[in-house]
Amino acid sequence: MPKDAAVEEFAGLVRALKARDGRSYEALGRRLSVSASTLHRYCSGATVPQEFAVVVRLALLCGADEEERRALEAAWTEADRARRRAASPAPTPVLAVSAAPDSNPEPSAPEPGPGPAPEPSAPEADRARPRRGAPAPLLVAAAVALVVLALAAALLGHPTRTASAPAPASTAPGRTAAPLPFIWSIGSQLWEGGCGHTYLVDRAPRAVAPPPVAADSGAWAGTHGAVHGGEALVRITVQGRSPSDAVVLHALHVRVVDRAAPLPWNAYRMDNGCGGAVTPRHFAVDLDRPRPLARPVDGLDASGAKVRKIPAVSFPYKVTSSDPEELLVSARTAGCDCRWYLELEWSAGGRTGTVRITDGGKPFRTSGTRGRPAYVHDSAEGRWITDSDSEQTG
Repeated sequence: MPKDAAVEEFAGLVRALKARDGRSYEALGRRLSVSASTLHRYCSGATVPQEFAVVVRLALLCGADEEERRALEAAWTEADRARRRAASPAPTPVLAVSAAPDSNPEPSAPEPGPGPAPEPSAPEADRARPRRGAPAPLLVAAAVALVVLALAAALLGHPTRTASAPAPASTAPGRTAAPLPFIWSIGSQLWEGGCGHTYLVDRAPRAVAPPPVAADSGAWAGTHGAVHGGEALVRITVQGRSPSDAVVLHALHVRVVDRAAPLPWNAYRMDNGCGGAVTPRHFAVDLDRPRPLARPVDGLDASGAKVRKIPAVSFPYKVTSSDPEELLVSARTAGCDCRWYLELEWSAGGRTGTVRITDGGKPFRTSGTRGRPAYVHDSAEGRWITDSDSEQTG
């Protein structure tokens, strides 16, 4: 399916859901934790959500049934593939070179004829005559020896090149790991309000591309080797597999695996000042503390005439297939280049366990920006300029 057709098909489904819901872009965007302009870009096909979690929330908020959710998931999958293909350079074709067959093969040497010994009787001749294609006795002996050596190596516990993943904490040794009773996903390239974020990049301003839209932040950060500056936002979406059997989420633990001095790189701001009407409730993590904790913090809704508090909810949480949960983590640092991950503790149906939340198998990384040169992008001039209005202190 062409790229534009896949994106347009997904955008059409989003527009239909949004129209049926009836809420404005701003009101529905607040529930999705995206800006009104970002939601409008989804509906117009200008961009595609980077994480499927946004699509799941949209379907649930707009009351999509199971068939509609499957269609929306399939359309997003194709549109996301199209977005990734457009963002990635085409690979250079490599011509496969194969060896030409030998047109003049060497003739095989004739087998030696029988000696002058007398011709054996028919039964004896049948036993003595080797079958066509059967290996010589020496080759048979060598093959047997190799099998014996391989079995001996296995019994002696010689190492092999194949490594197996460690069993989950809830699995006893020698037992097959049962599947988790829930599914989860993360978003690790989030911006505050959909527009505010700082990256540290080890490049001069002339070698840094303009800021992307928030949906393409992952590709931009990967291309530039960027590290979250001052704060990293991580969204964890958890959904049970059963509509009736709840999974209880008991705690979220923070594990810092490495601390170093803040990176001496330039700081690039993705906005020139923005603010959203809604600050979602979240878990605040101070990475500079010796033992960081995920502390629940209230959110604020300033979209109306009065500022309304959005109360934080502490653990435990319950999730089912029809009632997912989002956990937003804000991890900040001023004094370190920290590598860290999260552990989600759960229980369901008599089972307990812990899931390690990482950034694609690697620790998350956040570095302080204090004293670093800061830049903002001047869209009129098309270049990065010194941010004279803001000094990096976090």
